Order: sequence, then C-alpha cells, then structure tokens
Amino acid sequence: MIFIGGGFLHPQQIFDLLNDNSPLIIVACGLTIVMIGGGIDISVGAVTSLVVMSCVLYLNKGGNIFVAILLALGIGLAFGVVQGFLISYLEIQPFIVTLAGLFFACGMTTILSVNPQKVDHEGFQDLMSKRIEISWLGYTAKNGNQIPARIELGVVVAIIVVVVVFILLRYIRLGRNVYAIGGNQQSALMLGINVKRTRFLTYVISGLLCGIAGFVFMMHTGAGNATNAAGMEMNAIASAIIGGTLLTGGVGSVVGTFFGTLTLTTIKKVVVSSGLNHPYWQQISTGGMLCFFIILQSVVLKRRQKRKTL
Repeated sequence: MIFIGGGFLHPQQIFDLLNDNSPLIIVACGLTIVMIGGGIDISVGAVTSLVVMSCVLYLNKGGNIFVAILLALGIGLAFGVVQGFLISYLEIQPFIVTLAGLFFACGMTTILSVNPQKVDHEGFQDLMSKRIEISWLGYTAKNGNQIPARIELGVVVAIIVVVVVFILLRYIRLGRNVYAIGGNQQSALMLGINVKRTRFLTYVISGLLCGIAGFVFMMHTGAGNATNAAGMEMNAIASAIIGGTLLTGGVGSVVGTFFGTLTLTTIKKVVVSSGLNHPYWQQISTGGMLCFFIILQSVVLKRRQKRKTL
C-alpha cells in the first residue's frame, strides 16, 4: 500500500503507485487515441484479461517468453483490427461493437479457465522479480538498513508507451489526422484525410496497447484470473477525461491522461487510508471526480463556443 509509513514520505511510495498502475496507464494511452478520434472502446479491460489468462496458461505449459509476448500482441492486435474494421469501414456504432468485443473476450477468458492461475514458469518468475534499483532515492528502515527505491520493468514499458504515443499525436501525421477527424469529420474529409483508415488505425493501436498492458499486468501480479482487469475500461475512460480528453473528440493529451491516471488512483488510496475501506466508497469518489471533470469540460466548451460567435 502506498500510504504505509505515513503518507508520501519517500520516493518509493510514488514508485509503488506507478508499479501498481502501469497496465492502466498503457490501456488509458490507447483509449485516449480512440477518444481523441471521436470513438470509444469499452472492451479494453476484457481484452487485457484475455491476454493475461492466455499468456499464463501458455507459459505454464512450458512456453517461451518471447512467444508469449507475441501471443499477447497478437490477441490485442486481432481485437483492434476486427473492431476497427467494423467501426470504420462498416460504420457500426463503436459502443455496440466494443460491447460485443467485451462480452466475447470475457467469454473466451472464462472458457480458458474459471479458476485463478499462477505463473509457474521459472524464466518468467526471474523476469518478474527483476527491479531497477535507485539507491540515492531510497530510505532508511527502522532497523537502520538502507532500502533502495525499486521500480518494476512494467513502469519502464508504461513510460516508453506514454512517450511514443505523445510523439505520435504531436509530431506524426497520423496523430494530427486523429485530432482532425475528432474535431470535425466533414472538415477532415474536405482536407483530404482518409477518415476511415485513420479511425481504423486508432482501434488497432488501442488493441495493440491492450496486448502490452496484459503482459505488463501479468509481470506485476504473476497470475491470471477471469476478472483480472474487471472495470479497467471505466478507470481508463475516467483517467482520460480527468486528463482533459473530451468525450466528443478532437481534444486531449496523453500526458494529461498519464497524470489523470495517477490522480484517480491517488484519490482512491486517500479514500482507503481515511478509513473508508468498502469498495463502494472508491466507486463513489471516482464517480464524483468524473462528474466534476465532465461538467468542467462542458463549461469550457460552452465558453469557447460563445467566444467564436462573438
């Protein structure tokens, strides 16, 4: 727990926050791209769960770690391609398509295994136990021992994903096209942007990041469960909105999503540390934050519209 030791007293508690939420950060980055393009994807949590369970079972049968990574990427990519095609080229509503994807992924995960599965693969156990140690950011324990700050490899992957997505949205043509179609699809068509292909690629990227998030999730927990990432899609959407991404599309930043994720999870930790241990208090606090930021976005948009009309 992040608040053991009496609050944010040393950097390790910040790193623990990143260690626990690196899969959510990765999923939220993919969802941010989709939302900026004017879409939505509520299947990301279920797809992540399917990736985790599939990789756990494969590794427990003596599989290769590299092949397990390819399996994770392949599952995420398959969902991204299929859902992206249905939404972009057949013009089916994103909510309906991704809802179907959610049910399908949940069903497939349950078929693979109803019971929790722990990874017994020795090579993966060694990989999972690896930490990046930063001695000068450590702290002194009560017994006098110097404890270095430890960062999981999944945090490094999450930071790389944030940087890559930031560069994609800020400096690459595809990113600019995503903002354009999210802001005004008709204007984007008049500018010669291939709207269907751009929207298709947003779902492909989101699916690919679900695959990465699933493997990172497995590296953090070392186990698979049918409800591994239950509710992750709602947390990812909330993180993106808190970070400034509009549900209507055209506005958003992956950096904002990164800090939105940390804000959301920190508030949950504060609620728990204050003695409100029941899960519904965390849900209430998340709902309250989400309502606040949605209202804030609505006010900002209305002010912008008034300025344009003046």
